[in-house]
Amino acid sequence: MSIPEDPPTVYDLGEYAPVPIVYQLRYSILKRIRAGEDLLPAIQGRQETKKDVVRALLSGAHPYLVSEEGTGKTRLARSLTSLLPPVFRIKGCPYNDDPRWPASLLCPRCRESQNPGEQYGIELLPGHRRFSRIQGNEYTNEAKLLGLKDIHAIIQGKSPSDPSVFAGTGVFRANRGILFVDELPAIRTNVQVLLHPILEEKRAILEEYNWQHPLDLIVIATGNPRGFSHVYEVPRPLLDRLELVYMDMPGEEEEKEIMLLQRFGSTGAAGDMVRWHRAELVPSAVLEEYARRTVAAPWWIVDLLNLAVRHSRTCQRLEKKASIRASSRALDHTYASVELENRQVASLRDALDGLKLALRGRIALSSEYQDWDEPRNSFLRTDRLVEDLLWNALEDFKPDLFATCDTERLAAELTAVPLTVEALAQRLPDLEQLGTLVQGMLKEAAGQPNDDLLNETELRLATTADAPGEDSRWEYVASAIEVIVNLAVHRHVISEAEAGQVFRPRKITEGEP
Repeated sequence: MSIPEDPPTVYDLGEYAPVPIVYQLRYSILKRIRAGEDLLPAIQGRQETKKDVVRALLSGAHPYLVSEEGTGKTRLARSLTSLLPPVFRIKGCPYNDDPRWPASLLCPRCRESQNPGEQYGIELLPGHRRFSRIQGNEYTNEAKLLGLKDIHAIIQGKSPSDPSVFAGTGVFRANRGILFVDELPAIRTNVQVLLHPILEEKRAILEEYNWQHPLDLIVIATGNPRGFSHVYEVPRPLLDRLELVYMDMPGEEEEKEIMLLQRFGSTGAAGDMVRWHRAELVPSAVLEEYARRTVAAPWWIVDLLNLAVRHSRTCQRLEKKASIRASSRALDHTYASVELENRQVASLRDALDGLKLALRGRIALSSEYQDWDEPRNSFLRTDRLVEDLLWNALEDFKPDLFATCDTERLAAELTAVPLTVEALAQRLPDLEQLGTLVQGMLKEAAGQPNDDLLNETELRLATTADAPGEDSRWEYVASAIEVIVNLAVHRHVISEAEAGQVFRPRKITEGEP
């Protein structure tokens, strides 16, 4: 007697519409940030590393985790699937095709059907299964990365050049999910370059079949520091499309916690490698709402980012200069820094964090500044140099800002109270010189060109009058004050000691390595 099969689950797609993975990740990340939840509870410590990874994801970018062996790179990469909600797919599709996709996005199998969702059925793909791993080594070839011919299809009479005989592997299995390339530098360079169109154009190119296939994925790559167990160099054009994140060893207490959580038989929070969440199927309209950037980068922050990147191209300590992509990524990651802290307006600290992530893999220290014995020191020196680039940007920013200002009175205003941005913002109506400078910067915001390039928050802050009690307006004014205080130090209106607790990027001092 045969046991009857359970009837297939029938899904009502209703108003469902497919949303790219970058926006799904933004939704999950921002929702947890706004709820005050830990984004990656399975990863102990390494807060700066996790923040850099999240900055990259909030910007729709691809993180490249670099560290010595045994720091948890693979664990971190896999834990990111806990941020992915479930999605609908055509049942049994090897490329995870969405039932609402047009034919141009479908795989060869699904494209042959007039209604593949009806013919094959629809199933729900959970977040933890939206992950495909490619292990980098000297044997990783085009077949492992992209795919190979289906011999059975050829035997049945199909032409070897027909795309339908192609069986996709790692990249295609990662469609609508995360492609994890473990040990990228261990893959031969001529194979690595196959990732270039995937990162740049979001498509796999198969020249043998004269065929291109669109892909919707995020790439997470890992590797060892330069000069440390590398087999092949990562090509610069490929590295320019990745965000380099250094992952250090955990601290003593964090490592002890990891030991306990990962011991055999552990039932702790991370005992199962990654604690999967049963995420809800999120309506596409909600995902689209979270896709928009609603935080602001004032014109002075944008100008400083641009100046800092341009300074990197003339810096004598660098053998590799920043690309144009570095400027846009620096702004992207500055926005992400604001979102990460659940605020509304970018500050100098946000700009520095954004610059570090954007430049770390796009510049390279000259050999005399590299520490080949301790690769960690080279990463720290690179970040330190980026801070110096922002310091130099402040040196060159608005040289005439104080031209009509009584600098002696301004100095008195700035040093009359313990100097913090919060204290100055609260007393701003009583500080004539500072108030005039702030109003000048806000007025200049309204006169900036390219208003059509601003998002709604930036446009509103640049064109509306003060709105007391509104957090975004307060942060906007505070950001302007922070820059003015920094400029006051640079123009010797006040001393560094008098600048108090206001954040200031530091210059590299004489004799500093």
